[in-house]
Amino acid sequence: MSRTAGATGTPGATRTSGESGTASPNPSIAAGTYRVLRDPATVREVLHRPDDFSPANALTAVTPLSSASLRVLRAAGFALPPVLASNATPAHAGIRRVVAGFFTPATVAGIEPRIRALARAATGAAAGELRTNGTVDLVRAVAGEPPAMMMLEMLGLPARDVPQLKAWSRDSLELFWGWPDEDRQLHLARSAGDFYRWLRDLVRAAVAAPERNLFRSLAEHGLSTPELCSMGYFLLIAGQETTSQLIGTTLYRLLDGTSASSWHEAATSTGATAAVRGVLAGESSVPTWRRVTANPTWLDGELLPAGAEILLELTGNHDDDARPTAYSLAFGSGIHRCLGAKLAELEAAVVVQETAAALPAVALSGAAPAWTRLLSFQSPRAVLVSPR
Repeated sequence: MSRTAGATGTPGATRTSGESGTASPNPSIAAGTYRVLRDPATVREVLHRPDDFSPANALTAVTPLSSASLRVLRAAGFALPPVLASNATPAHAGIRRVVAGFFTPATVAGIEPRIRALARAATGAAAGELRTNGTVDLVRAVAGEPPAMMMLEMLGLPARDVPQLKAWSRDSLELFWGWPDEDRQLHLARSAGDFYRWLRDLVRAAVAAPERNLFRSLAEHGLSTPELCSMGYFLLIAGQETTSQLIGTTLYRLLDGTSASSWHEAATSTGATAAVRGVLAGESSVPTWRRVTANPTWLDGELLPAGAEILLELTGNHDDDARPTAYSLAFGSGIHRCLGAKLAELEAAVVVQETAAALPAVALSGAAPAWTRLLSFQSPRAVLVSPR
């Protein structure tokens, strides 16, 4: 059985504590809200039929937003018109081409030295903290800021307010893919409103800037300010927070001994890449994604009604499959496949390699960590280590 099935049970399952806790099924799935598809071939077919299986629900809040939360968001001018991930219109292809221009294979390959420099700075600081305090949280110390810094630089945007961006990102993922009660939801909505205001200022400054950047390029393509903000809202989250989550899970699995690679092997490029790909295949940071039927449509011999909510399991269902492509669905497939897939894999492998090299003699410390378990996102909240 894959680790995702064993550790999380139902996709999006939550735990009351660490991994040893008892899983509670995702309430939406338990109530029958989603038709869950697990077979990789079926998942790929759905992703390659966007006219039948629309991405329109991809960014819809899992927990309906309360009136109080909606008022907070309206006060911030919060709006998320479909632009990329949830866009099923003919405009999607042109927008995607503009964004893809910032993630070309040559661009990604050329920034490896910069990724490594950021990783070495973070791991060096982590080693210093370990010597001083006797413990260090690798999620906070090495997995957090390098992906955010790299994403902003790749898009031609100023790398500022990174700690706040990380906090906003975690809150927004919970707001849209979690099950917060009304009080928690209101707190998250205020955070999202603050993020959106910050983002709107960033968009306006970027559009006016003389240098090439994503927002200026998209404005020249014809996108409005609300569309630019919608694009930026989820790109600045998904483009870096999911990579941080991937790094955190990989480090944890290396240290808890369930990775196919050892901590020693992870200090090499080959070992680190293998460890990252193992997590991508078994329990990636984005284990599920949503679609909705745009019209009555057939799938696996069954006629599905229009409006059927579909939950696709992207990872964890390649049992006994060691092929290099076993993790291919971790980034989606088809016309909405993640444009930053190669960047995310490279960043994760570099950070993992540099961490294992800088901290060669560490072991997990304390109790098993609590995990973030949202409908479509998962990772350990901390990976605390001490000297072996």
